[in-house]
Amino acid sequence: MQDKRTAEFVLGLIGGIFGIISGIMAMAIGGLGTAFEAQGASTVGNLGIVAILLSVLGIVGSIVVKSKGKLGGLFMTIAAVGGVICVSALFILPGILLIIPGIMGLVKKNQSKLANSEE
Repeated sequence: MQDKRTAEFVLGLIGGIFGIISGIMAMAIGGLGTAFEAQGASTVGNLGIVAILLSVLGIVGSIVVKSKGKLGGLFMTIAAVGGVICVSALFILPGILLIIPGIMGLVKKNQSKLANSEE
């Protein structure tokens, strides 16, 4: 029997999508900085790529959380913390949208285990 973790799934999916958008924005800012020969602009672009990869990890976590709650929660928590470290202010909304279901996935008990223990 599968757990119903719809809230974690939806929040993680939305957070991952917004995270990809934030990573693309960071890459655009890095590209613009490179065009104007700003110092460290390539680093911003590279961190945008890392943020996109972490956002994909968050989306994978939102899918996995339905079958394996703790693993999916761990993926989303890693994606949230890593994304905020990479692109800071651009990742605030996705970070919040990923950390909440990440913690919920880590803390919430599996319903199937609870049902079996009550019998």
